[in-house]
Amino acid sequence: MKKFNAFQLKIIALIVMLMDHLYFAFPKVFPVWFHPLSRFVAPLFVFLMVEGLFHTRNKLKYNLRLFGWAIFMEVGNFIINKGLASKEVAVHNNIFMTLALGLAIINLFEYSKKSVGAKKAGLIVLAIVLIPLGIFTEGGIVLIPFTLIAYFFRENKKKAIIGYSILFVLLLIMSYQQYDTLQETINMLMFNSDFLFITAVPFMLLYNGERGINNKFSKYLFYIFYPLHLWILAILQFALK
Repeated sequence: MKKFNAFQLKIIALIVMLMDHLYFAFPKVFPVWFHPLSRFVAPLFVFLMVEGLFHTRNKLKYNLRLFGWAIFMEVGNFIINKGLASKEVAVHNNIFMTLALGLAIINLFEYSKKSVGAKKAGLIVLAIVLIPLGIFTEGGIVLIPFTLIAYFFRENKKKAIIGYSILFVLLLIMSYQQYDTLQETINMLMFNSDFLFITAVPFMLLYNGERGINNKFSKYLFYIFYPLHLWILAILQFALK
């Protein structure tokens, strides 16, 4: 079976992410299944971020870049939301912050490997203290545990898949609610579908370990496309209301 490099996987994820956001912007136009289909996107970006940590020449710079884009998007969201408030159109997404937090946590674990004594213990404690902050970020309840599994079991796919499977079961139990009919229950699960992050695993197994296209375009494509398409969709919603 053909395998994909990181750039090819990012393009697949970007396309499906756009489909999901088109559904949320225009739910009467696009089908509801766009949402559950897209649940692999954020975990796949997390997986590629963890892989990127081991290929980048400057781990701190990588982390600061993510935090920088997270702040940029918060400012952009604030401006957009103020401008579109009269028709109650708003953008609340900021996956950059979730990725930046997850990367900061595993970076601290990485730095602890090169430290000893009190410094080593301090870095580990700080990393653990940061983990609960994930509940305040977009999708953090799924993506921060996913980040840790991807990081700690990077060299052991079997253990990683066991970890993802345990997380899947826990999230499914948390998401499940019994409705009057089976169809209503399925519809609920398709909306509260974070447990479907597990659909990222086949894409991860198809990763060939290569970056693919590696230039400024490929480096900044996601950083630019992600906020830009959300802001454009919000403006279109406002214009069509």
